[in-house]
Amino acid sequence: QVQLVESGGGLVQAGGSLRLSCAASGGTFSNYAMGWFRQAPGKEREFVAAISWDGGSTYYANSVKGRFTISRDNAKNIMYLQMNSLKPEDTAVYYCAAGTYYSIHRSGYDYWGQGTQVTVSS
Repeated sequence: QVQLVESGGGLVQAGGSLRLSCAASGGTFSNYAMGWFRQAPGKEREFVAAISWDGGSTYYANSVKGRFTISRDNAKNIMYLQMNSLKPEDTAVYYCAAGTYYSIHRSGYDYWGQGTQVTVSS
């Protein structure tokens, strides 16, 4: 059983940056592909970025490509999402997830964190 805890969310002005962290415990972190998803009020949870177990492969939603960077440190059991050039439409609760397979789909992930709020003001 893997436990995931997100941190690093907050309020930032448009054009600013934030770095989210996802700390994992209770399992072998390097066994899992990891992903970030987000959910805005009244909307479905959507894919943001994914990274393979060794960090060798990454994939981004078109809406964040070129602005967000996903990375992981298997020695520290932590995954990151560096978010630059933030826009008001990036406002959402951001969730990290762990799964056996590298996927852009929610169904590909077995474990989820509780989420961290990111609010981007215009």
